[in-house]
Order: sequence, then C-alpha cells, then structure tokens
Amino acid sequence: LRCCTAASVVTDGGGGAAAAAAAEERSLYIMRVVQIAVMCVLALTVVFGIFFLGCNLLIKSEGMINFLVKDRRPSKEVEAVVVGPY
Repeated sequence: LRCCTAASVVTDGGGGAAAAAAAEERSLYIMRVVQIAVMCVLALTVVFGIFFLGCNLLIKSEGMINFLVKDRRPSKEVEAVVVGPY
C-alpha cells in the first residue's frame, strides 16, 4: 500500500522517482514543441490562404472592371448624334 500513496512518492528518495520526473518533464517539453510547430504551420497556412484568396479576388475584380469599361465605351451611333447638331 505504501507504493500507491502520494506521500510515498514524495518521501521515496530513490533514483527511480527522479528519473521518472525527468522523463515526464522531457515528454512535456517535446509535446510543447510539437504544439508550437503545429500552430506555426496552421498560422502560415491561414496567412497564405488569405493572401492567395485576396490575389484571386483582386484579379477577378480587375477583369470585371475591364469588362465594364469596354461596355461603357460610347458607340459610333452616339458620336454621330452628338456631332450632328454642331
């Protein structure tokens, strides 16, 4: 029963407890590094996704503006009417 209580873990001065604590600390460190790496990859994915989506929308809007500019160009018939009275 002594090995299963919390007090025995604190009072046991053996090297096994220190080695277990060091292994657990190393495991937590590795887990933290992996979490940071995953978050960096996700952040870069989001940033590049927004960048490319914005570029795509900019290209499409530029094409639509060019299309509207071509449609707004006055026809030759309108020029004949405007030139006529002078």
